[in-house]
Amino acid sequence: MSQLSFRAGLKAGVPIGLGYLSVSFAFGMMARSGGLPLGITVLISMTNLTSAGQLAGLGILLSSASITEMILAQFIINLRYALMSLSLSQKLDSSIRFFDRFILSFGITDEIFAVASSNESVGRKYLSGLIVIPYFGWTLGTLFGGIAGDILPATITSALGIAMYAMFLAIIIPPSKRFAPVFKVCILSILISCLMHFLPIFHALSDGFIIIICAVIAAGFGAIFFPIQEVSHND
Repeated sequence: MSQLSFRAGLKAGVPIGLGYLSVSFAFGMMARSGGLPLGITVLISMTNLTSAGQLAGLGILLSSASITEMILAQFIINLRYALMSLSLSQKLDSSIRFFDRFILSFGITDEIFAVASSNESVGRKYLSGLIVIPYFGWTLGTLFGGIAGDILPATITSALGIAMYAMFLAIIIPPSKRFAPVFKVCILSILISCLMHFLPIFHALSDGFIIIICAVIAAGFGAIFFPIQEVSHND
C-alpha cells in the first residue's frame, strides 16, 4: 500500500524529526556544559534516542554515581518502550521478520509509536522510513547543540539550558489538564522530590536513586489507585 511505503514513513517522520532537533539541541548544550566531550555527547544520542532517559542519565553521569544507579534509572524510565514495542508488534505485517523487529525496536519512541499505531497494519518499509528522520534529527540536534555550547557565551548557554525542562513541562501539562490521575501522579512525584531535597535524612541519597524512588512510588501510586479499566467485548 502506497500510504505505508518507505516514502510515506519518511513524510510522517518529518514533524517528529524537527521536534527532536530542537530538544536534542538543548541536551547537547547541557552535556557540553557539564564537561562531556563532544564525541561522547553525540555518541550518547546515537545509541539511546530517549530524551527522559538521557537527561536522567546525564545527571547521574555528571554526579559520578554508581553504574547500578544508572542501570536502575534507565530500566525504570525506559521500561515503557518495551510495553510500546509489545503493543505495536500486534500491528506488524508479515514483511517484518525477527531480525527486523530486533533492529526497528531501537527506534520506538513515544511519538513514533503514536504515529505507527494510528495505522491498522505497519510494514517494514513504512516503519523504517518513520524512524530515519527522527533518528538523524535527534543526533544532529545533539551535535549542533554541543557545538553551540562551545561557541556561545556561558550566559546564553545557561539560559538555553532551560529548554529541556520546558520540553518536559510541555509533555506533562496537556495530559495533566485532560486526565486528573495524570495530574495527581505528577504532583505526587514533585512532592516526593521536594521532600528528598529538603529533608536532611535523604541527603545521603544520590540523584540517581532519588529519580528511581520518585518514579517507582509515583508510578505505583498511579497503577494502584488509577488503574486503566479493561474494555470487555461481548459477542
